[in-house]
Amino acid sequence: MRFNHFSTIFSLVILLTLTQVYCQDLTTSKAGDSLPESNSSVPEDGDFMPNAIREYNEAYYILSRLNTSTGLPPNEFNFQSPQATLEHFVYNARSGDFKNASYALNFNLLPDDITQEQAATLAEKLFFVLNQRIKIDWSGLSDRPDGQIDMSTSTNQAIAGKPMRSVVFGEIDLDGRDIVLRMQRIKYKDYGAFWLISANTVENIDSLYEVYGPRELDRMMPDWARIQFLNMPIWKFIGTLLLILISYLLGKLSLYLFRKIFKKSDKIWVNTIAKRLATPAGWAIGVLFFYISLNKLISFGGTFASTLYAILLIAVIGTITWFIMRFIDSFMVYVAETKIGDTNPEENNEARMMLTYISVARRVITFIVIIVGFSVILSQFRSLEKLGISLIASAGLATVVLGVAAQSTLGNIIAGIQIALTRPARIGDTVIIDDDWGYVEDIRFTYMVVRTWDERRLIVPLKEIISKTFENWSMTSAHQIRPITLHVDYQTDVNLIRQKFSELLEQEENWDKNHSPVVQVVDMSEKTMQVRALCSAKDASSTWDLHCTLREKLIAYISTVDSGQHLSKSRIHIQNNLNNDQPV
Repeated sequence: MRFNHFSTIFSLVILLTLTQVYCQDLTTSKAGDSLPESNSSVPEDGDFMPNAIREYNEAYYILSRLNTSTGLPPNEFNFQSPQATLEHFVYNARSGDFKNASYALNFNLLPDDITQEQAATLAEKLFFVLNQRIKIDWSGLSDRPDGQIDMSTSTNQAIAGKPMRSVVFGEIDLDGRDIVLRMQRIKYKDYGAFWLISANTVENIDSLYEVYGPRELDRMMPDWARIQFLNMPIWKFIGTLLLILISYLLGKLSLYLFRKIFKKSDKIWVNTIAKRLATPAGWAIGVLFFYISLNKLISFGGTFASTLYAILLIAVIGTITWFIMRFIDSFMVYVAETKIGDTNPEENNEARMMLTYISVARRVITFIVIIVGFSVILSQFRSLEKLGISLIASAGLATVVLGVAAQSTLGNIIAGIQIALTRPARIGDTVIIDDDWGYVEDIRFTYMVVRTWDERRLIVPLKEIISKTFENWSMTSAHQIRPITLHVDYQTDVNLIRQKFSELLEQEENWDKNHSPVVQVVDMSEKTMQVRALCSAKDASSTWDLHCTLREKLIAYISTVDSGQHLSKSRIHIQNNLNNDQPV
């Protein structure tokens, strides 16, 4: 498909993603809200206090102090379950009441002199990060005081198992480090146990905001540009469209420069780059530019952001993987075309062997690159990590199922590697498979392509090549001997045929003189004797042509010598007896 077709499809995908309605998500930010600066919200010269955990209890954390400067949550706030506490935080933050939202945070690991305004700023920053990058699984958050999830009983009914005192509601990467966002159940003095966002989560808010906070244009845009369109500021919609257009033009320019500059070179490898790498390079540059510029300049939130960044990440890794695959493929083709001799002559064993190695290696490496690219994509999504853990836990069953389902495919791939190492057949070899004579044209991932003498193509699974018997006329040498079989009369002088065969063989250019003329009587029947003449040539094709030509000339010779006396005959002997009493 042409580049502009891909670009059109990519643009449509982005536009459809941009118009997705995501206002139903609980973490959608309110339009026109001002954004806090990226620098730290807590004083650097304050006294950092320990977490104040006194003693161990399975149901909750017992604290000796809690939010000394900001105060305890008011009694009217419902913090009895992890779901209720997080809903309180999201609802108030979305409404712009970050002071009330901050009561859901545990500030015990921050300086003891933190003010109410600084606490509200931290709440605003945490809400922005949640809205930007975290997809909260509300169904996984318990609405029970003990934090347990139970589908079979009512909320207040006791269930078996230990109560939860820590619940994870999100995970995010920070400079290669996994930051786990938690809700914790705490008990302070004589107050009843309640849930707060953990002190460790609060401690990382500033660092997370530095990485995932508002982008450059978010801070620069005036209030009038924040008018909503499809629940999104209109400037973000227009800015994204402009970035798509710029990325498309940059990709087209890269494509043009690759083809324009490199095609002028006289070097073959440079021309190969221009022909085969220009398109994936243009795509990779355009998509990478869009991903980096969008991530730098414009920020999105909620479910929409997760979907958009997932699509972009897949596109970036996919185009880079495509470029690497095409580079490897181009390199292999360049080596095959310039460094390997002519593989058409069957006697060029070394060239055919090298081409076989390159053909198999080219496909195996491509397969590995695809697997690595797919693995990199999966590794970027934290939601798939649990799937990976589950698969590891059930590795025995998964291995059996995968082995049964992919037995044929994997067997053929392994057979291809085995063929490359043991070389029972190479590209260019003359083979006979199931009575079909042809040439090995290509060896692919799972099958071999054999071109027959009448230009048909046989598709042979590689497992068949390894496990079944076939003839390879070129395995050790392309040189071949073929028999010419004649049926002649018993009275034929074989020496005449022998002399004529030697004379005819000397006149043929295809004869390689490696095998002397041989004519032998090899069999007989009740009517004829069978004479075999052997001829040889440099390869199977030449031997076949020589064998057909000599057979034609020998038949013509036997038909004319001695007026055809040496042709096979049927003899009938009739004896006439004058004595009628005896039978004839």
